[in-house]
Amino acid sequence: MIRILLADDHTLLRDGLRRSFEAAGDTVVGEASTGEEAVALAKALLPDVVLMDLSMPVMDGIEATRRIREALPSVRIAVLTMHDDIDRTRDAIAAGATAYLSKGTSFADVRETVLRVVDGETVLSPALAGAMLTAMNDARAQEALLSDRQVEILQAIADGMSTKQAGRYLGITTKTVHNHLNAIYRKLDAQSLTHAVLGAVRLGIIDLKSNEETQVG
Repeated sequence: MIRILLADDHTLLRDGLRRSFEAAGDTVVGEASTGEEAVALAKALLPDVVLMDLSMPVMDGIEATRRIREALPSVRIAVLTMHDDIDRTRDAIAAGATAYLSKGTSFADVRETVLRVVDGETVLSPALAGAMLTAMNDARAQEALLSDRQVEILQAIADGMSTKQAGRYLGITTKTVHNHLNAIYRKLDAQSLTHAVLGAVRLGIIDLKSNEETQVG
């Protein structure tokens, strides 16, 4: 038997879910109509799972999820919402949700998801999972690798050139070199030129050469 807390500001939806869960042999220990109530009831009732809507008054479901997970790490949270965009999904998962379903999901699938999160699984609807994977792959393709020009600049600096010398060597202005370096810092999560060079070496993007090879006139 699973102990469930329902958090949704739609009374009819909560009523329907409660009846369905109880018919399946589960126990709905409480119902919340705001995110603030969800946090308070979770602390008081210690459910196995909170079935959480995202759009609620006073405090939204993402903040409520974050607070419940911080206070009660063992409580699992399954989001059931009308919001199916990637950003909201990512925010909910970052806050600690272990499942994310749209309100068009059948009750049978909702209950199966609740059972799975109680067993420690993380569950996304197939459509959301596919959309997130596509977005992640697109972001990696756009951001992970440096452009050819950025590699040339970083290699020139690794070879011992100053930013001014690198610009002259590559036929671009020093300002352009610095603009590229700012982008490199962001992409490599580097705080300085040295960190950027070392990070690029570790990733195999550039090479370090001997002093004899790196002299620039």
